[in-house]
Amino acid sequence: MDYERTVVIGLDGFDPTLTESMMAGGALPHLAVIRKEGGYARVATTWPAQTPVAWSTFAVGGNPGQHGIFDFLTRDPASYLPQIALSRHEQKSRFLPPKAVNLRGGRTVWEHLADAGIPSTILRHPCTYPPRAFKGRLLAGIGVPDLRGGFGSSTFFTSDQEVVAGEGEHAVQVQMDGAGVYRGKLPGPLLVQGGEVNRELEFSVDDNADSVRVTCPDGSLSTSVPKGAWSPWTKVRFKPGFLQTIHGLVRFHFVGTEPFRLFASPIHFDPETPAFPISHPWDYAGELQRSIGPFATLGLAEEHNGLTNGRFDESTFWNHCLDIMHERRAMMHLELERHDRGLFYCLFATPDRVQHMFWRFREPDHPANRGKKPPPEMARVIQELYQKCDDVVGEAREYVDEKTLLVVLSDHGFSSFQREVHLNRWLHQEGYLALESGVEPGAGAGDLLRAVDWSKTSAYALGLGGLYLNLKGREGEGWVTDSEAFGLKKEIASRLRDLRDPVRGCAAVRNVVGRDEVYSGPYVEGAPDLLVGYEPGYRTASATAMGGVGAEVVADNLGAWSGDHVVDPGVVPGVLFMNTPFRGEGAGLADLAPTILAALGAPGDPESEGRSLLL
Repeated sequence: MDYERTVVIGLDGFDPTLTESMMAGGALPHLAVIRKEGGYARVATTWPAQTPVAWSTFAVGGNPGQHGIFDFLTRDPASYLPQIALSRHEQKSRFLPPKAVNLRGGRTVWEHLADAGIPSTILRHPCTYPPRAFKGRLLAGIGVPDLRGGFGSSTFFTSDQEVVAGEGEHAVQVQMDGAGVYRGKLPGPLLVQGGEVNRELEFSVDDNADSVRVTCPDGSLSTSVPKGAWSPWTKVRFKPGFLQTIHGLVRFHFVGTEPFRLFASPIHFDPETPAFPISHPWDYAGELQRSIGPFATLGLAEEHNGLTNGRFDESTFWNHCLDIMHERRAMMHLELERHDRGLFYCLFATPDRVQHMFWRFREPDHPANRGKKPPPEMARVIQELYQKCDDVVGEAREYVDEKTLLVVLSDHGFSSFQREVHLNRWLHQEGYLALESGVEPGAGAGDLLRAVDWSKTSAYALGLGGLYLNLKGREGEGWVTDSEAFGLKKEIASRLRDLRDPVRGCAAVRNVVGRDEVYSGPYVEGAPDLLVGYEPGYRTASATAMGGVGAEVVADNLGAWSGDHVVDPGVVPGVLFMNTPFRGEGAGLADLAPTILAALGAPGDPESEGRSLLL
């Protein structure tokens, strides 16, 4: 049958094993109802099982070779430097304003629907920044940067003179003046000609040290932050030049005094006046803000770096995540109230972020626990969040009638991340990567592959899932010939599959595949040459992702980021629920776009490799 509407609720990272267990125990009643009404299946994810890769495959109905997103990071072959793979900012001339460019290729299901005159409302789909024009409304998701152009750079203000900046963070040391006021500069937008724009802030702690008032000297910002709490979203303005103003949103968390500690979130685009378009139409984000109030616009909205760097505790992060989820629910209700035709999509990314940071509490032996027994309340957080997501699904069902196809979907599942694999260290150990004379693996090698001797290096790793050959004619200092490449890839893949954890004595890698084995389409040349699928419990080390060469091949993961999904895709499928019976066996993410087109009576995409799952 043809439907008038299709409602898709995305639950990023919702794991089938946990979902099935909780449904069996009666803890997810709304999802259980959908399973009874229609059906449930595990859905195959992508190589690699990463959020931007997987949701892009959902959107275009094809493997990553058809949309060109293979990781959060890619590299510039000429310089070997890592680059954001989702979008870029460019300025062709100093006489022209900079612009944002979306790097995802392919045509999306909502663009095909628009060709058929069918509207869509898309909330926070990854890789939609900047949005492309189509018939409908869209608020961009993962890929939207902060005002500095990255995935998210927070600021930690402190009077502790010994503090060193952590991951993705600026540490700003402040001192109290004679009036009892702390002062510090909030790092703002980076300038094309170099440098950055800062905003001077003043921090006045009340007599009992129970709260701090954050102000700008010119009176343009003023907010009070209770100790241990988050401020509301607060507007902040930066002045890069005469008659120029850049607007942003920031949240503060007051940790306390002795020493003074105040955390500032990354600076988000102001929905009403974004530095670059984050919605379609351009003013749609502002319309949302006028309806529901200020909200997070950064693609990776949940502020995990503050927890990773020890700037606040798990409860503070949890409350922050719930705030983000509340904003998303408000958007969902606003749009479902007026949605009467076409496609509605809303992504809830909180399950992914919470599992990344709280998975260690499910495993008493996780290295990140450092031998301490996890607090019982922390061990229950993930299940509690799953129940909250089930409530969201129940709220969406209230808008569903017999002419509405309801789809609840995740892009991948989840796994433990107990041990990290330094791929560049392994390549160095096996003779595929060489360091400059006198440089040893470890901290001394730095990051960004800066200490690599390219004249003796045949392969290197960047990003979380792939290896590249130092190919002649492609890499800046490449020397591996095309005739050598096939044998070299086969050799590296074979030896890497045999990688065992020297401490635990078990396999760390489940499979290694060449890109031509899993990708096809116009963008394959941008993919890594080899892709690594890990056993559960293992993942590429963060140092490798940024071009580092670790001291050990395999080491304990001691960080709060303790769960992950960039393992062998076969062990982390997603979940798929529909309120109508469907073909679930062998279902993959590429099948959803054809399914939605068929449900709404729109012509199928001849380029799609997926198939409709409707019976």
